[in-house]
Amino acid sequence: MSERWARAVLSTYRWAGAASFPFVGGYVAWRASRGMEDNARRHERYGRATAQRPAGPLIWVHAANDAETLAIVPLVSRLRALGIGVVLTTGSVTSADIVGERLNGSVIHQYVPLDLKPAIARFLDHWQPDLAIFAESEIWPMTVLELAARRVPQVLVNGRMSDRAFASWRRRSSLAEALFERFAKVVAQGDTDAERFVALGARPVTVSGNLKTDVASPPVDELELKRVRNDIGERPRWSALWTSAGEEKVAGEVHRLLMNRHPDVMTIVMPRDPRRADQIEAELTGMGLNVVRRSRKDRITPKSHILIGDTARETGLYLRLADIAFLGGSLAGGGGQNPLEAAMLKVAILSGQNIAYHSDLYAPLIANGGVRLLRDGEMLAGAVNFLLRNDKARRDIGAAGAAAVETMRGALDHTVRELGPFVQPLVVKARLQDDAGRRR
Repeated sequence: MSERWARAVLSTYRWAGAASFPFVGGYVAWRASRGMEDNARRHERYGRATAQRPAGPLIWVHAANDAETLAIVPLVSRLRALGIGVVLTTGSVTSADIVGERLNGSVIHQYVPLDLKPAIARFLDHWQPDLAIFAESEIWPMTVLELAARRVPQVLVNGRMSDRAFASWRRRSSLAEALFERFAKVVAQGDTDAERFVALGARPVTVSGNLKTDVASPPVDELELKRVRNDIGERPRWSALWTSAGEEKVAGEVHRLLMNRHPDVMTIVMPRDPRRADQIEAELTGMGLNVVRRSRKDRITPKSHILIGDTARETGLYLRLADIAFLGGSLAGGGGQNPLEAAMLKVAILSGQNIAYHSDLYAPLIANGGVRLLRDGEMLAGAVNFLLRNDKARRDIGAAGAAAVETMRGALDHTVRELGPFVQPLVVKARLQDDAGRRR
């Protein structure tokens, strides 16, 4: 694809998006009706703000999904500590819950506008950001072009370029260069990612490591944790966390097998998508299991077999209720789940072998003995049974995982240093404006 063709494609994309804008409302409304959008705030997707722009310098930070949002939270906290305003956009209801849970109102959250000229223009007209920071692989053509037209510096942090994405961009090399050259800097996760960004036209590119390794342990209401622990009592227990469709049934089958040796065992199931809780409850009760749900505030009794953790903003609670945890998305598909939060809490981690999406995070844990990989539900039942009967083995896996996480840290400090030339002028500007305000 030549440079001329790249310009033609971007021009077509721009005007096709503008032409289609009046018709996207039905699509967004349809998604909202199925819980994929926040119905009360769906107009934010058209760039219509639901909050006032704060005075002073402002940074727009964007993270698309749950994993990227978790990774970017510590960086956002650092930016806020410098006295700079942040508007943080995400693309899903669950990622918005993460923002509320982890940042506790310290930033303005909005849903990311659609990558269509009218929506992006309206968003930028209102927020007028001084700097735009995007996480991992968020490259939206209209957003990139509109920011460039307004001379807003764009930085990609925690940059990641998969084999598939790189091959796709390489087939459209002129288009890739037309977009990537507009980034003021790319801070990549690793050397391979950096090489790929350079090949696609990004300059300059540096390497920081993975921001996901610097996340803090999720918060928890200590009084509520104590109350739930008291309700469960001294019963042996294990968790199946961030489960995907099909894995709850596996958890139920494991529970029934465990009851042969641990008659009073308790299983905590936290689905990745809490909207599936009704379906999960029906499936597990159909297996003869007594199910209680956190969202209904059901009382946990000695006869309760399964606790379904179907509430938002309580990840920290579910991670701490048991020190054995199977991480979902790894048996039924989906690429696995980020293991770092569980590891830093010294949970003995069990996982299926489908962990491709987080393989770089699992590798140090596997090498250090901080996780056990399993083929199927039968192996899962055996592993949970073994760990329930062997306190030392359970503690050793948890300690090994926590130690591995410590060796992986450092990306956050590196990223903050790389952002210094873009952020420090805004810090100075904010302080000057504060001083001027106090003098008045």
